[in-house]
Amino acid sequence: MVGVASPSYKGHRYPVEVIAHCVWLYFHFPLSYREVEELMLQRGVTVSHETVRRWCIKFGQQYAGALRRRRPQPGDKWHLDEVFLKINGKLKYLWRAVDQDGNVLDVLVQDRRDKAAARRFLRRLMKKTRVVPRVIVTDKLRSYTAAHREVIPSVEHRSHKGLNNRAENSHQPTRQRERAMKGFRSVAAAQRCLSAFSGISPHFRPRRHLRTAAEHRFEMTIRFTIWDHITGTTGTAVA
Repeated sequence: MVGVASPSYKGHRYPVEVIAHCVWLYFHFPLSYREVEELMLQRGVTVSHETVRRWCIKFGQQYAGALRRRRPQPGDKWHLDEVFLKINGKLKYLWRAVDQDGNVLDVLVQDRRDKAAARRFLRRLMKKTRVVPRVIVTDKLRSYTAAHREVIPSVEHRSHKGLNNRAENSHQPTRQRERAMKGFRSVAAAQRCLSAFSGISPHFRPRRHLRTAAEHRFEMTIRFTIWDHITGTTGTAVA
């Protein structure tokens, strides 16, 4: 059983159930703050989109961190990939690492995709996960090869475009989130949002194609119970 301290809601006039539900809506579905506001209004709760935005900034990272701490140790095969982002008209790069089961290990927004950027991302991964993979899989970007030799030379490196579909597919929900937001306003805002998004959204996206409908509903019930526990909407812990 994992014990996680609930976030502090001191000073908020809305109940925790409303706050947690708004954050869940925003990070699970490709919705804007205004669309979350409308959905809550339909349920009889009047809350402004600006208040939803503040809740997502304040609690999104906390919820995502609590969910990550509950995850089992990542797999030993890591897929790394990077895609471009346009932030205020300037080209940036979103680096992402997932394991063989599709679990997001980390995301990082950077200005470049050169050797220094790849090295920084690998070192951040090692520090954050505190484990060493058996193999890493990347595309043909040479920056990965150079950074791999410096950071984790003992780890097998497979560089092939066709082998990295796992990481490329993992970017799709991010693109949906980006379109809903009509782009990001700053690097810091993009990093903050995508870090929380990559921690919360996958929790509610189990590999449904591998389960029957009944199995999927049972799994989602467990995941909703975990969500209630880490947000503090219930006092029942989940092993």
